[in-house]
Amino acid sequence: MNTITQRLTRKTINGPRFLGNTLIEIENTEETEKTEITPMKKIITESDYRTNGEILLVIKDVESCNIILDSNTTEHIIIKALTKVFIRPSSGKIDEYYDEIFIDWGACVEFYMLENNWYIVSSDGLKLE
Repeated sequence: MNTITQRLTRKTINGPRFLGNTLIEIENTEETEKTEITPMKKIITESDYRTNGEILLVIKDVESCNIILDSNTTEHIIIKALTKVFIRPSSGKIDEYYDEIFIDWGACVEFYMLENNWYIVSSDGLKLE
């Protein structure tokens, strides 16, 4: 097996998907037992939400939303705002400086947790307050 095929992953229909050794998604079928696994992609329509290991959140259908980046359950996340969103970490800071950031409709931000701080590694339309 060459190095390119070693890095590729294959999804088996109705099987679990892994990112490295971490289970990221499982499809429920009649044969599988019901398990409590957090969906890795989620639409949030609540005014307050705490991350729980998701890799993608889309925030919509609410006037504004307060997101807490929970470093105990999440180390990488992408947040897409279709409303006003305030994002703050459960511990540490964002980019070693901010206690909270605000993103408005249409913005998308990608975060990584590293050494007790959240770092913005990709964004568009970001408004820092």
